[in-house]
Amino acid sequence: MSLALVCTSHSPLLEFNNPSPQIRKEVDTAFEHVRQFIEGYDPDLVVSFAPDHYNGFFYKLMPSFCIGFEASGVGDFGSSAGPLDVPSELAQQLAESVLEQGVDIAVSLEMEIDHGAVQPLEILLGGIAKKPVIPIFVNSVAAPFCPMRRIRLLGEAVGTYLKTLDRKVLILGSGGLSHDPPVPQLATATEQQRELLLDGRHPTAAARAVRQQRVIDAAKAFTKGEAAIMDLAPEWDRRLLDILASGDLDQLDAWTAKEMAAAAGNSAHEVRTWVAAHNAMKAGAGKYTVTSQYYRPIPEFIAGFAVTTAVPAHTSVAAMGAR
Repeated sequence: MSLALVCTSHSPLLEFNNPSPQIRKEVDTAFEHVRQFIEGYDPDLVVSFAPDHYNGFFYKLMPSFCIGFEASGVGDFGSSAGPLDVPSELAQQLAESVLEQGVDIAVSLEMEIDHGAVQPLEILLGGIAKKPVIPIFVNSVAAPFCPMRRIRLLGEAVGTYLKTLDRKVLILGSGGLSHDPPVPQLATATEQQRELLLDGRHPTAAARAVRQQRVIDAAKAFTKGEAAIMDLAPEWDRRLLDILASGDLDQLDAWTAKEMAAAAGNSAHEVRTWVAAHNAMKAGAGKYTVTSQYYRPIPEFIAGFAVTTAVPAHTSVAAMGAR
């Protein structure tokens, strides 16, 4: 068994709103570095922690966590639609192990995932079915949210199971960092928005286009300083990255949903995927070392944007690929 870790921000605006050529080059370079990292490691299995943005999970039934035994992309914001290569038997064994360790988790035989899970698979692996993937949904947009301690315990349970596998496993976390895009909030939603939040599955092409254009327009206004959404929070982002790199993850248990939203935006809860992924790495491999880190607040993407990699402590990237 060996483990490697990649965490990355995602943004539906990557292909719809361009930052300066210099920033675009930085982001492309960071992604290329991670592609080379993954290619050198050549994982047998990817375990993906990712959120959803009311494309696959809705208030009709909103779990805190869910493991997909089968999964497919919905194709929002130009992302790939169609099935992932999910090793169903392994996914079931993972779910059973997580439950036996005392973490309540839902399962799905027809999980639908959006750009939050799909985009990293496309950008970093070359497609949604290039590697066997076990998708783990982590609720990051729909209040109420579980305590951060439960996120840590989820990651620990997943990592404990991964430690038993005779495989090279890539743990992937997707989301955040600070950002406050125009995602409807249940407490302030209009009647039409409440219908979407309750069960907006499989919208018409026209309805999806309108929804997506609203996000694109908001990003353009945000870049000009004209959008009524929260600003990015670089100091909060860097503090989180420092904590994750330190491996002292228990201190995140004290972070509350209310404080996170107030400091870094309503969608900053997506960092829960990073927290789960890092705890899975720690439980499965012990101490780890962050081997690369890119960060920049990018208004054009409405995100504090970060891309990081990590390996077990005292292990080189080259040695990881040789295992």
